[in-house]
Amino acid sequence: MNAREAALKALQAIEPGKEKSDRIVHAILDRATMNRQDRALTTELVNGVLRMRKKIDFIISKFYHHRFEKAAPVLQNILRLGVYQLLFLEKIPEWAAVSECVDLARKYKGERMAKLVNGVLRKITPDNVVMDEWLKGCEDMERLSVQYSHPEWLINRWNAVYGRETTLASMTYNNHAPLFGFRINTLKQTPDEFLADPAHSSFPQERCLTGNFFLSKEFAGFEACLKSGKLTVQNPTQGVACLLLNPVPESRVLDLCAAPGGKATFMAELMQNKGSITAVDRSSEKLEKTRQHAVELGITIIKTICADARSFVPEETPQAVLLDAPCTGTGVLQKRAELRWKLSMEMLQELVTLQRELLDHAASILPVNGILLYATCSIEPEENELQIEAFLRRHPEFSRDTSCGSLPEPFRMSAAEKGSILTLPGELPGFDGGFAQRLRKNAR
Repeated sequence: MNAREAALKALQAIEPGKEKSDRIVHAILDRATMNRQDRALTTELVNGVLRMRKKIDFIISKFYHHRFEKAAPVLQNILRLGVYQLLFLEKIPEWAAVSECVDLARKYKGERMAKLVNGVLRKITPDNVVMDEWLKGCEDMERLSVQYSHPEWLINRWNAVYGRETTLASMTYNNHAPLFGFRINTLKQTPDEFLADPAHSSFPQERCLTGNFFLSKEFAGFEACLKSGKLTVQNPTQGVACLLLNPVPESRVLDLCAAPGGKATFMAELMQNKGSITAVDRSSEKLEKTRQHAVELGITIIKTICADARSFVPEETPQAVLLDAPCTGTGVLQKRAELRWKLSMEMLQELVTLQRELLDHAASILPVNGILLYATCSIEPEENELQIEAFLRRHPEFSRDTSCGSLPEPFRMSAAEKGSILTLPGELPGFDGGFAQRLRKNAR
């Protein structure tokens, strides 16, 4: 199995299911015998096709003489792979992109479909793709939807809330290959010590506003550090929520919806591995990964419990609760490109209801003066600010807490004003979209 067939298998598996695309790709690559270059090409093809799918489908429809949406899914994905290579990957020779896709069509759909794929792909060249001409009669939002390969309903929402310029910046960010975010484990060495170490200082790295984090295009060069527990893969936006909560050594923290444990392990590092963190999640498989990762990092204060966060009651009353709520994930569409095609208003409303239930239960667990940190990787108002406003109406014993914790600039101004932080995709280099709100429980 070569890179293109592996990518095809991944795209076929991603389409109908709920599992994350990166998990599907990793599972396929684990069973394949490929060199590092082909593994990287597989990942690039899958993510690229998922990101640019609407634009690719629009282009194919101009050269495919039937209704493309009615074509067999495997044929659709073979043509998408071909077009992505022809128009978006400069290093792939045209003949190789066409030939490999023709071979795939022959293997999966027979000789007749192989000839069809050959005929369509040979017509698609950069000179023959005239997007401005094809789109000149379209409405503005429809045109943007095709150009930036995002659902039109989502663009309309963002445009109404954030304006056109911010919407364009977010979509542009979502369509770029992401940088890897790394968190330096301060239980083992300081950020300055790590970044000055000649063993890995030669690899490209960009320091973040959040000092424990850096960004890099390189992954392979840091694999040894990941295995030894010196590093964790984590986007700095996820770290911002933990810095806003600012758990101190010897404190008791309850982490609800904790798996796979990125925030729990960062909090443990901030607490200098002193105190206790109870990590609760419904997935025993993901919690096992949390336990394993904690061991690699040298963390001993995390206790994992498989339970429903809407009803779990800890044995000891926590001083702080971190609720990393399930959400639409519209702040991380760069990494989870398939989400943009699976989201709907119905799904948003279901998640808003679930978040409300989780918030209400978290509120009941906390004592007076306890801190509740609510976080999402969404940029939708219903899941963020509007969700908090509704919570405060239901729970007048809570208020926004404007302590800035250990936040760096430029996050402190927002936190000092209303106790919350919203990052938008493309707003800060390398930062995903996300929301965090710090709340305090007061005496009635």
